[in-house]
Amino acid sequence: MNRLANSSSPYLLQHANNPVNWYPWGAEALQKAKNENKLILVSIGYSACHWCHVMEHESFEDEAVAAVMNEYFVCIKVDREERPDVDQIYMSALQLMTGRGGWPLNCICLPDQRPIYGGTYFRKNDWTSLLFNLADFYRQKPNEAVEYADKLTAGIKQYESVTFVKDQADYNKLDLEKIVSNWTRYFDNQEGGMGESPKFPMPNNWQFLMRYAYLMKDENIANIVKLTLKKMAYGGIYDHVGGGFARYSVDRVWHIPHFEKMLYDNAQLVSLYAEAYTWQPNTLYKNVVDETITFVNRELMSPKYGFYSALDADSEGVEGKFYSFSKAEIDELLGDDAQLFCIYYNITTEGNWQEEETNVLFRWEEDELLAEQIGIPVDELLAVIQRSKEKLLNYRAKRIRPGLDNKILASWNGLMLKGLCDAYRAFDKAEYLELALKNAEFILENLIAMSGKLIRIFKPSLTGEDLGEAPIAFLDDYANIIDAFIALYEVTFDINWLNRAKQLANITIKHYYDLANGIFFYTGDGDEELIARKSEIMDGVIPASNSVMARNLKKLGLLFDDHSYSEISAQLLRNIFPLIAKYGSSYSNWATLLQEEILGLYEIAFTGPNASALRKEIEQKYIPNKIMLGGTQENLPLLQNRINGQNRIFICKDKTCGLPVENVEDALKQIAQ
Repeated sequence: MNRLANSSSPYLLQHANNPVNWYPWGAEALQKAKNENKLILVSIGYSACHWCHVMEHESFEDEAVAAVMNEYFVCIKVDREERPDVDQIYMSALQLMTGRGGWPLNCICLPDQRPIYGGTYFRKNDWTSLLFNLADFYRQKPNEAVEYADKLTAGIKQYESVTFVKDQADYNKLDLEKIVSNWTRYFDNQEGGMGESPKFPMPNNWQFLMRYAYLMKDENIANIVKLTLKKMAYGGIYDHVGGGFARYSVDRVWHIPHFEKMLYDNAQLVSLYAEAYTWQPNTLYKNVVDETITFVNRELMSPKYGFYSALDADSEGVEGKFYSFSKAEIDELLGDDAQLFCIYYNITTEGNWQEEETNVLFRWEEDELLAEQIGIPVDELLAVIQRSKEKLLNYRAKRIRPGLDNKILASWNGLMLKGLCDAYRAFDKAEYLELALKNAEFILENLIAMSGKLIRIFKPSLTGEDLGEAPIAFLDDYANIIDAFIALYEVTFDINWLNRAKQLANITIKHYYDLANGIFFYTGDGDEELIARKSEIMDGVIPASNSVMARNLKKLGLLFDDHSYSEISAQLLRNIFPLIAKYGSSYSNWATLLQEEILGLYEIAFTGPNASALRKEIEQKYIPNKIMLGGTQENLPLLQNRINGQNRIFICKDKTCGLPVENVEDALKQIAQ
């Protein structure tokens, strides 16, 4: 076994038996490269990555290929989820070199860590040839290699950097309209989503567009949002048997997914569909939320209520084998119900996934329309489908399961905690809040050190004071946990969660904020120094940590009436504003912040013994641009001198509050104004 054998990362442990002399990222490997003047081969991936597995099997398990790697390189394996800071550096390099990115990410670097070449998946012969050529190039022309590394490293430092903008722009609705107008050219108005293929869910994109459609009364945008939500929920990217979404679809129609199931996708999609239900009540949205939470609870939750990271795409070495079915299996298992089930989910004898000659369940028709076409009551149709899905779930549970990545990450647990809070807001199901509170307690006990700083990865062996030895946290860990704690306060009115959010925000500002440039670094001031200290500003499948922090600080500034938080948020937005309109999809969370700046953010305060009941009642009305606070104690500035034992609602906006009212109906009239 190589030096990965002592790792806790499931991804690194997958490579522990490779003949490649892998090192984890760290001082030993980096010093070895300098001592021996060897190129560094940095190979980055994650445990659920299908093409990472393919390259491992083809190249890293091959003795001859490993011999080349060991002879000419110091080989370092990196789990991108454990060390996103390292991944960020070399992904920037790859995008500068090739214009594209992805995993596995393979970078060849000088002994001082500066990259000179990068790529993703390589076939075995291409990989071996490339390694020989690069080793020969460094031996024959080291000065050229250094010169190229100088230029590329300078580019890495500039990539995703921003200019400090001192003067406040005059934001207005035309800015929002311009963002969306430019964005619409990428919409797929037939199948939903954006572009052709592959298609990613991009939850934050659709959350912004949903809010924009409602607040700006844009029916065309509302239609593309509803189409996308429907198509994703109907498609094979959604697990119709067990709930939850795969990472993306390889085709335009959301049919065949890349089968890995990530916590971060499912967490955000819970939030998206829960909010969509409040916007446009639809049983489909409600079912998606409930089934996805059930999946996460069943398959991604630890005994201590921390959430695991991912499920692999492969089982028994075959992608999607766990999730697909032959028609013969369906017929034998379901008997008389099989025919109806096969019609509902488009199952065929030859297989609707023709490449693999099997079936991935997906829908085309709405329940009412299909029931009418078949000639049976819709209730009868749904009863058959429900009992059939239960049989398939029990049958599938006996198969060899995909691998589980049992890392528990602070950042992604923050996303899931927020998702549970959003689901509770929309559906008032006590079990959602119970699970949220258990997860929040897990975070407090296991992911916050005695110093108050966050820990990125849960280590079962570390407790109490030992937590200070745990892996460093990054900006996304702080941003998403703060966001989740604010959300948990809004559904419980327990001030402890808001105070926790404030404490973490103060740590983040102290150790991550670059006052000179008005942006947060991704790494803290005491973290390991890499070849560049980067900032994450572009929203992707997960919103950028800077955009999440900007929105967090806006909320905290209002809730605590603290101008210092508000000013940092405003500075962040000033810096990013010139970029948003160019490509809205990459700045969707920033666009939401801009929308709140332009259209305002309601502060809704509930006082008195029935504060929670009034909150639940007002949640039934879609008010996307709001924050909520309340209770029976004067523990926030907006509650000062407003607690008198009576049940009252205060609607405030732009530092101005309306007269208190005693019922939701009158409160909504103030919001309508």
